[in-house]
Amino acid sequence: MRWHKRRNEPVTSEPAKSAAGTTLLFGVGLGPGDPNYMTLRARDIILKADRLVHFCKRGRRGNARVTADAIVPPDAAREIALAFPVTIEAAVGDAGYDEPIAAFYEEAAAQLAAEMEAGRSVAVLCDGDPFFYGSFMHLWRRLAHRFPTEVVPGVTGMAGAWTRAGAPITWGDDIMTVLPGTLPEAELTRRLVDTDAAVIMKLGRNLPKVRRALKTAGLIHRAIYVERATMAEQVVLKLGDKPDDEAPYFSMVLVPGEGRRL
Repeated sequence: MRWHKRRNEPVTSEPAKSAAGTTLLFGVGLGPGDPNYMTLRARDIILKADRLVHFCKRGRRGNARVTADAIVPPDAAREIALAFPVTIEAAVGDAGYDEPIAAFYEEAAAQLAAEMEAGRSVAVLCDGDPFFYGSFMHLWRRLAHRFPTEVVPGVTGMAGAWTRAGAPITWGDDIMTVLPGTLPEAELTRRLVDTDAAVIMKLGRNLPKVRRALKTAGLIHRAIYVERATMAEQVVLKLGDKPDDEAPYFSMVLVPGEGRRL
């Protein structure tokens, strides 16, 4: 394995090994929620891995694990649930969030390392793509330099959202910007003004702020709200028609581009 000279982190560019081979850590992208969007590679690993790992809220099963139910039933002998100590109780950047979450990732990495040191393969199930705003990345940073690792890309949630919304997101030379709704309102507005198309994620309690930024940027008429894209509870509507500011974790706002059309 090669190492990044400046950041002292692994560069995982080596060819991936098979699930039946020597790879021990898998980050498996399961797509936006509909199990039909899982790749063949993801299915193969899920069926063969010794341990199936998923992130979740306390007392709940993670959405990625529910997606995997389509091909493998719950099996207590294979399951490792990693329950976040905090979710929305504290703000990102506050000690009440960052400190327990960092400790959580350290403990989770140690738990999975023990499994792999015993020779068992571990598949961490990920919503969307593991390397796109994914919790798996925090485990990868701690473990990929120690154990043979393969990351399996997945269909992103935003791809599922714009497809189900029937909204081509970029035309011609449109520039697309992906924005977290956690940004300050002024920064959201500035970046929305400077782009042709946008996807705004991490809504939740930030939706009122996002709505105001879109209005200020003159884009509210193009904004589409998508909730639980590709899932049974999917909701798609113009943001301007949404009567409330409630937004679950699996939601985002799309601003399709209006570039060159031939």
